[in-house]
Amino acid sequence: MKVILYFGHHKVGSTALQAFFAQNMLTLAKQGILYPAVETQGLSYLLKQALTGQDTATDLSCMNLREPHNALAFRMLANRNKRATPPWHGTLPPMPAMLRAIQHQIAVFDPHTVILCSEVFANFGPQHPDLITLLHKQFPGAEIELYCALRRPDDYMISWFGQRLRFGQKLASLSGGTALKDTQTIHFNYKKMVAPWVQTFPDARLHLRNYADILAAGGSVEDFTTQVGCTFPDGLSQKGPKNTGLPRGAFELLRRANHDLPSKEAQALLNLFLGWRTLPSPILDKEVELFGADLRQKLYETFLPIDAYLGNLIGQDHFFPDLDAMRQAAPLPETEATQALLNSVTAKWLMPAPARAYLQTLKQDL
Repeated sequence: MKVILYFGHHKVGSTALQAFFAQNMLTLAKQGILYPAVETQGLSYLLKQALTGQDTATDLSCMNLREPHNALAFRMLANRNKRATPPWHGTLPPMPAMLRAIQHQIAVFDPHTVILCSEVFANFGPQHPDLITLLHKQFPGAEIELYCALRRPDDYMISWFGQRLRFGQKLASLSGGTALKDTQTIHFNYKKMVAPWVQTFPDARLHLRNYADILAAGGSVEDFTTQVGCTFPDGLSQKGPKNTGLPRGAFELLRRANHDLPSKEAQALLNLFLGWRTLPSPILDKEVELFGADLRQKLYETFLPIDAYLGNLIGQDHFFPDLDAMRQAAPLPETEATQALLNSVTAKWLMPAPARAYLQTLKQDL
């Protein structure tokens, strides 16, 4: 039996990949490829599909159906950190029960390939490598493949910052301290994330993928199914949700809103700017500079040994061939982008009165 473990990173298309597995779960299982559920909600969907004889997983908003191994990873981390699991996964079983659920499905389905896919696995390495060891013990004698997607760190840090704003976190700006703080974490130091997996699975085949190459291949589904040692059947559905990113010109507005407003009002403002993606944009993301030239140079120099480590894993001197671009500042400073977006929003958009009043206040302050 082969086990393919996707262990990250965040913000590299994992949602689309998980949706692909979930909506084709029955077809894949019939072909000997198991994307196992870990609790009763996911198993109920699989049972429904088995009874109807076809993949009917249209409710991909169900997190435990689409992202079962995120639920598993959160439960494993919660056991170590003594914290609750995220509310969007609902009430989850104890960790031993979730691991047994996987083993029972392997025993019943007798698959030739098992796929576990979770960007949350990326968080195991720095503080809880024992959780990677625990996963290793679940599959004695199995052939292991590891798949990990990595994004050039400046692009990744921007995308991850936007994701945290979406979750309502109260942050400093990237240039105001958050970027330097993140250099100590897996959100910049990819060696901290990758090395424990490589050390725990020394004989595994490693697919360490540059996100730029993944996009060139057509996306996360196309790249994964091409790279790993598993033949997927033709005609599988690839319809599913994809995360919508925030416009970079809105970062500072939403960052301040998370500090200044009650969570419901900040969330309403967030939804407003997510909807902005469907409108003609006065500002292109690639033109907005969120770090500044000096900070970019510092981040670049800090990342060089990490890039060399990653390159060594794939038999090259460097991993990111365009790493020098990390030093190049975009032409539009964040303050100017924020002001331009504010001018556009307050002049043209229909919005609730509280949101308009808050944005008008920010416009005056800025």
